[in-house]
Amino acid sequence: MKQETVDPKQDFMDALDELEKDRGINKEIIIDTIEQALLTAYKKNFGSAQNVRVEVDREDGEVRVFSQRRVVDESDLYDTFLEIELADARKIDPSYELGDIIENEVTPKEFGRIAAQTAKQVVVQRIREAEREIVYNEFIEKETEIVTGEIARATSKTVYVNVGKIEASMPESEQIPGEEYKAGQNIKVYILEVKKTNKGPQIVVSRSHPGLVKRLFEKQVEEIYQGIVQIKSVSREAGSRTKIAVQSLDERIDPIGACVGTKGSRVRAVVDELGGEKIDIINYSEDPAEFISASLSPSKVVRVDVNEEEKTALVVVPDYQLSLAIGKSGQNARLAAKLTNWKIDIKSESQIKEEMELKANEEDIEETLVEDIESTSEVAEVEDIDLGTEVDLDSDIEE
Repeated sequence: MKQETVDPKQDFMDALDELEKDRGINKEIIIDTIEQALLTAYKKNFGSAQNVRVEVDREDGEVRVFSQRRVVDESDLYDTFLEIELADARKIDPSYELGDIIENEVTPKEFGRIAAQTAKQVVVQRIREAEREIVYNEFIEKETEIVTGEIARATSKTVYVNVGKIEASMPESEQIPGEEYKAGQNIKVYILEVKKTNKGPQIVVSRSHPGLVKRLFEKQVEEIYQGIVQIKSVSREAGSRTKIAVQSLDERIDPIGACVGTKGSRVRAVVDELGGEKIDIINYSEDPAEFISASLSPSKVVRVDVNEEEKTALVVVPDYQLSLAIGKSGQNARLAAKLTNWKIDIKSESQIKEEMELKANEEDIEETLVEDIESTSEVAEVEDIDLGTEVDLDSDIEE
């Protein structure tokens, strides 16, 4: 029985066809890259001083090397390796003209082995680059989204999370303070940044970013996903407390109620995912005073005085609500300022009363001082007039 011979060149071309079909790697681009790599390999191994061109046959995969010489006038001939006189060129083919390129095949017998090794290296490299490009394109579209990943390992500073075909990093600054990360644990992470590097795409993920809270609510609250309820702003101190401002585009739907859910089911799911982080949900308002007042929830507010030009606000609260409005270590006030993007000064009613009384007393004192000064001035004027009159009288008597 006659055994079929296997043509390695044809197998190689078939493999390129498969790569183009299965991985979307353009066959022509690979072949062009192989030709450039073979040109470099030829010059390195054979030290040719000639101009050469390497060609890979698109049908059978045969590799050929051609020397190249430019047709020049006899007076312009400088290098016989690179140039040929017009007269000599026309001995080969009468149709040659000045500037034409004459090619001769100079493929070395042992070049096949080098060609095979080079081609393999190029293909492996192109496959690697293509896979990196695919991963990059996949995740660049997911930037600012959340994905579920599995923790690969955790060091003292960085947590590494497998998110599909790539390992993402979560630096210490993007971790929730106090949260434990163990290998094999599944967690939801926010894709903060996708960068293209020479070593492939690098993905940075976060658990502390405010965007994580926003995306979690989008997944839990259908009205947010549909665009009926909008999250206008988020302020967060990861692991402790978050405030979100929401607004409904449909008067029939309560935005806070939609986010809380039946018996608190929706907000509880978000809280559980964040390890018990407290979440305040407030109504957004275009009126700065209303928005600032709501942002200080759960405290009650007596009044809000706003300075639109300086974007500052004075908030007055009942005495017994002052500590609640400010919050532990100033957290509630701090989050409210971030949420509204206003500078907020919080004072109790008694503090405002004392300031007003002090101001009134200062005004009374100032008014009294002005009156005393004016009175003293009047007396001085009168005394000056009387003194002058006496001098004039004495002068008349003497005369």
